[in-house]
Amino acid sequence: MAFDDKFRLSSHAVILNPEGQVLLLKADYGAKSWGLPGGALEPGETIHEALIRECREELGAEVLINYLSGVYFHSAYNSQAFIFRCALPSSSEIILSHEHTEFRYANIADLSGIQQQRISDCLNYSGVVVSAKF
Repeated sequence: MAFDDKFRLSSHAVILNPEGQVLLLKADYGAKSWGLPGGALEPGETIHEALIRECREELGAEVLINYLSGVYFHSAYNSQAFIFRCALPSSSEIILSHEHTEFRYANIADLSGIQQQRISDCLNYSGVVVSAKF
């Protein structure tokens, strides 16, 4: 990799509701797709700091980080995504940022194969961080 090449890092939260469905946000940019809360690291941030900042911005709430479960390389974006198991305090109300138009809780079986793998790895965490590439 050359010095001026672009390489991205991002942190994302797996948050479940009491029914075991995962929280997704609908982006108001790009392909306007549904995805996990979180986003790109800013210069000087740790993966934990980025996750807390991104969730605060996107959800209007503080997340509680339980553990890092996986790191995934996405060749389409030349990026590494760090996946964390998180929770929202019970008193939290989701207030979306301008980057997202709506949120929903979805059944894991209804998600794309990549999302299913990342979430399944997270929920079946054995104390060892997994990695994969897509």
